[in-house]
Amino acid sequence: MGVERKFVSEGLRRAQTNEFLLKSLEKAEYGGVDINRTPMGTQLTIFAGKPGIVIGKSGKVVRKLTSDLESTFKFDNPQIDVQQVSKPELNAQMMASSLSNLLERGWHFRKAGYNILGRVMRSGALGCEVIISGKLTGTRSRTAKFLDGYIKHSGKCTEDLVQKGFSVAKRKSGVLGVKVLVVSPDAEIADDFHIIKREEEEAQVTEEVQKDISDKKEDDVVAKEITEKVTESEKTEETKEVEEAKEAGKAAESEPVVEGDGAEAIESEKVTENEEDVKTEEVSEEAVKNEEKPTSELGEEK
Repeated sequence: MGVERKFVSEGLRRAQTNEFLLKSLEKAEYGGVDINRTPMGTQLTIFAGKPGIVIGKSGKVVRKLTSDLESTFKFDNPQIDVQQVSKPELNAQMMASSLSNLLERGWHFRKAGYNILGRVMRSGALGCEVIISGKLTGTRSRTAKFLDGYIKHSGKCTEDLVQKGFSVAKRKSGVLGVKVLVVSPDAEIADDFHIIKREEEEAQVTEEVQKDISDKKEDDVVAKEITEKVTESEKTEETKEVEEAKEAGKAAESEPVVEGDGAEAIESEKVTENEEDVKTEEVSEEAVKNEEKPTSELGEEK
């Protein structure tokens, strides 16, 4: 079986299951079914206004429903879970069933439609639409719509946010089709917007101003820290330069002053020092020789 055929068959089976449960659980105020596949089988969650009728005495009705679903619709190991609807006015299927009952009892279609619309909106729904089609008055069929609040008719949000309920009312003039659309109060609408009041705007402005002031203060503190670091580094460099200049001045004062070219003067000083050393050595040698001579030699010499 192809993928397309599989999806079509699954959708058809879901629709047939819903129709079967609607007929068999009419007295229990049937409110819809949720079908999920699990590793152990198929989980069916039935919503009803009177769950006791769905369960039955010692669970007879539930066991019969499971056997019928498994044999008729070929569900794999079906497991039924019954949950009670806390607010029937927010359940589209239950409102459609109650509207069909009103029409079968002889209510005018306009009175019954506005009655259901008011009940749904008073319960807190964001939007509701009631559609009744068929032979309302006369021999020709027509459609009547009753709308209030916010309703989406197209797009992905219609599948996620809008609940749909359908029922049939059998009258002497013919069959009337009833359709109810409900948007629950907790629905998150994508294109919804809120108008901010003046007080909230002022509060937001004050918060933004305080944030700007705090940011400016932080920037000033950072700038001060940077300037202090720069000044400290400049001061240390200046002190180093001053100390180097002082040391250079002391070294210049300790060195002797040399006239003329420095290298020639130093060489001349070295030459004169060498000559003086040679002369002193010669004088000392002559003195030593004179001391070593005897007195007789000295007299002869005289």
